[in-house]
Formats: sequence, structure tokens, C-alpha cells
Amino acid sequence: MSVTILIPARYASTRYPGKPLVEMEQSDGSRKSLIRMTWEAAQDVPGIDAVHVATDDDRIADHSKAFGASVIMTSEACRNGTERCADALARAGLDTDIIVNLQGDAPLTPPWFITALIEAMRTGAGMATPVLRVDPQTYAHFVEDRRNGRVGGTTAVFDRSRDALYFSKEILPWLDIAKLPEGPLPVWHHVGVYAYTPAALTAYGAWPEGILERLEGLEQLRFLENGHKVRCVEVEAGGRVFWELNNPADVARIEAVLKGA
Repeated sequence: MSVTILIPARYASTRYPGKPLVEMEQSDGSRKSLIRMTWEAAQDVPGIDAVHVATDDDRIADHSKAFGASVIMTSEACRNGTERCADALARAGLDTDIIVNLQGDAPLTPPWFITALIEAMRTGAGMATPVLRVDPQTYAHFVEDRRNGRVGGTTAVFDRSRDALYFSKEILPWLDIAKLPEGPLPVWHHVGVYAYTPAALTAYGAWPEGILERLEGLEQLRFLENGHKVRCVEVEAGGRVFWELNNPADVARIEAVLKGA
């Protein structure tokens, strides 16, 4: 099955305008933009047939082409990354069996997260997304963000078949921080990477925005609101800290990970 990675990127982010072009210090002291780091992460995934940046912004397009990326220009009307991927699929006429949406704010995404998604798709899933069991450090970040009124990571709850029940920017399930259970926490961090069949992605683009999607600001809820299953694929961090760039405060967190702090 052929696999194409699309990296949707927009300049006009509500929470962090210009986010794809934000530069971060690397372990060797050099600096790279978020979009370049994400593109390089995509290059590390084995068995990928093509990688494209999907954007409506000339600044992002020009910057991406400068470091060697293929770019698909999309509509300014796209409201989220999945809509942008659906638009890119249609505009470019991509001939592929699986589309992976590697969002441009997750440069720490390990390649094996995407490999796990691809394997799930090969078993017949129409859409899949990774979930990572929250460790105490990440849980503390989640709690700190909520305490300070910031939107941090997204959590997922799913059934015994690993099909999603809900995704939220709140910490689900609720836990009494003073009485955390021993052993692994029953909290799952949703990793903002998606894999779809072309049919599922095309259907998404035809559905109207749902109320839960709009309230939570989570694009994947549109699938659930339309009765489409979303397979949650458990992945392992492998000793690496995973964190997305959601707020300006996350730059320091990601840089610390890059430097091995």
C-alpha cells in the first residue's frame, strides 16, 4: 500500500501566529524552523512514498521550498489540518492508498508512531491516530497548563476495541491529583497525527463542522460526530519525551528535549 505524508501548515494560528516558522535551538546550537523540523521527522519514517507540505501561505511555501520540500498550495478557507489535507488530496490528485497527516506543530513525533498507524491502516481501519500513556512529567505539564488557563495537550478515551469514545483538551478521565493511583496513570495523551484512507478523508471534507468539534477545537471529533470510527493506536515513547508546540511556553520545553535536558 502506498503512503503519502502531508504536513498541513498555516500562518494565521489563533493561539500562536506564525508558528510553523518559529525557530528553535537544536542540540548543536543551530536553529531550525518548526516546519523544517517536522519535514525532517517525516523523512525518518521508513516506507513512505512522498512527503508534501500543504499550506495556503506564501511565506511558509517559500521557506519550505528553500530547504527542499515539495509544497501543495491549498485554500485559505481550510479551518484545520484535516480539511487542508482533504483539499490537498483533491487539488493535487494524489494517487495513494494511505494519507498521513503529520501536523506541523509536532516535530518530536518519533517515526515509529507513524509506522504503527500505517500498520493499523493495513488491517482495515479507515482512520487511525496514536495515543501515548501519560507519564508523571507530562501529567504535571497538563495540570500546570490547565491551572494557568492554557490549552495543553489533548487526551483520549476509548473502548475495549481501541475505538475512540471522545477526545478533549481537558484531562480525561478526571483524577484527584492528591490521590493518584499507583502504577501507570489511566490517562492517554492523544498525539496529533492521523492516517486516513482517501475515502475517509474525502468524506470528512464534505461534512459540516460539528458542535463538539467547534467547542473543543479538535478536528477529529467531526469523525465521531458523523459515526465514523477512529482507531486509537497505542504507541510507546521509547524513552523520548513527546510534546507538541501549542503555546509560546512550549518552545522552551521542546528545546530542553532537543538539548537532552
